[in-house]
Amino acid sequence: MSMANTERNLKHLFDGTEWNVYDDSVLNLGVGAPGPDLLENCCDIFDKATSHRLKYEKEKNLSYLFQYGATSGPVETRNAIATYFSSLYVDNPVKSEDLIITTGATQGLHFVLSTLIDFNGIIFIDEVTYMIALDTIKQFTTLTVIPIKLNKDGVDVKQLEQVVQEKRFQSKTKTFWAMYYTIPIYHNPTGIVFSEAICQTLVDLAKKYDFLILCDDVYNILNYTSKLPSKRLFSYDKGAGNIISNGSFAKIIGPGVRVGWLELPPRLKPILEKSGYINSGGCFNNYTAGILASLFEMKLAQTHIEKMKCAYKERMLHTCKVLELNLPSSCEWTQPQGGYFIWITLPSYADANKLLKLCLQDEHIFFLVGSRFAYNPAIANNCLRLSISFHSKEKLVEGAKRFCTVLKYFLKEGK
Repeated sequence: MSMANTERNLKHLFDGTEWNVYDDSVLNLGVGAPGPDLLENCCDIFDKATSHRLKYEKEKNLSYLFQYGATSGPVETRNAIATYFSSLYVDNPVKSEDLIITTGATQGLHFVLSTLIDFNGIIFIDEVTYMIALDTIKQFTTLTVIPIKLNKDGVDVKQLEQVVQEKRFQSKTKTFWAMYYTIPIYHNPTGIVFSEAICQTLVDLAKKYDFLILCDDVYNILNYTSKLPSKRLFSYDKGAGNIISNGSFAKIIGPGVRVGWLELPPRLKPILEKSGYINSGGCFNNYTAGILASLFEMKLAQTHIEKMKCAYKERMLHTCKVLELNLPSSCEWTQPQGGYFIWITLPSYADANKLLKLCLQDEHIFFLVGSRFAYNPAIANNCLRLSISFHSKEKLVEGAKRFCTVLKYFLKEGK
């Protein structure tokens, strides 16, 4: 494969690996990002929105777009986010004044860790979780990371409370002594949705023991089996101020846009706004945030998001149908109600890394092994994650069939 082709394909992906997954002959089922076919529309809509915004700036003689920008981000952008998501989150409207614009969910996580959490504190995580968030958390080397068991209806709240009681201390330097990081809706990598009972208990625990919960809410509106998105954890927090919703346009408009937002309770937003991390330079992404305001004003964003959602839904349902018909009965999985990911648990004796080698060798198929998502890798050695976002329905159906063929042979030989 030529260097030019390698560089071209690298532009689409973010997760480096020893495997040559950037070869055109490899069907990569590990990428948690929109495919090029879904992003093609961005060229047209961003061209229109940019022209619209620049014309507005010039006519008003403002040039605000090229300034540092308001600390929390352009009010037009925050209003657009609040209006759009309030139309979906009917149980709990989003308020513009509660938002801070970021460059995406990972930067939002880093910002919160840097500002609100005691550097000698505790980070609770799900036993398997988003691998880039895990990498980010590990970079705060003075923090103690404690994984908590996941059940089919969400995190094990009994174990969480027990550990919280054991580890709790009074921070003298920061707002919170600890934080629990999670993805309660269409969890990455497992695809589960936390039940209402688990969500209510989490909020009660956070209030009782005064720790922070940061939710990556990047998949929330990608609901495929219900008319409205699931109730988000932020909506359970009735004024206590212990929950932050971490949002992003990466999955629903495009990762390269680099715009996200933190939705914060009133007691926490001023603390972040006063941080030198943001106060010295204003909005993290003032220019592109301004373009997004026009994208929503012109209804281009809403139409694009709906197209993305429809494509994801079709891809998820067709991929799951193949798995339902062809996945060996000794494997465990649950069809996700939304989001990007399908989590498969192999029999306990099976090694997902060995299966990956066989899939690459026999069918040129790549996926992410479960250990990539675990703080303690051994607990997920027999697990793997498939993603439905990057490839067309046809490629996914073909790939899922080929994957199941290799898996059946692998399990038969491994007995």
